[in-house]
Amino acid sequence: MNYAATLAVLVVLAFCFPLSVRLGAQVGVPEAVSVSVLGALLTFAAATLLVRWQVGRHRRTMDRLEAARAQVRADPQNPRAYFVGGEHLGALLLRLDRRREASEVIDRYARLGGARESEIVALREALARAQRRQRRAQGREA
Repeated sequence: MNYAATLAVLVVLAFCFPLSVRLGAQVGVPEAVSVSVLGALLTFAAATLLVRWQVGRHRRTMDRLEAARAQVRADPQNPRAYFVGGEHLGALLLRLDRRREASEVIDRYARLGGARESEIVALREALARAQRRQRRAQGREA
């Protein structure tokens, strides 16, 4: 089901609910049953929308990641090639929890002549924070 169909179903459900509760009450269905069914449908709709939103966000992130990788492959000596949409490829990889790959990208970026020192420091600090979080999480598991 696409987004428009999902939205259409939700609009129809929202419009029809008061009518169906009233009709159910006239037929003999208790209002509590009608409300419970509506609650289940709304929970399902909310879960569907949440999952679709998260999948869409992840897909956009992966598209940005591929665009950044393509830029770096096309011009690996250009420090600006490591940025897509204002975000550094290393930061994007850290957000996806790919620390090893992010570390390699940050090191390559640091070796470039035109790379800004402040950006390199910020990326290395973000990498260090991600590694500390991982160690803490592993410590709690043990």
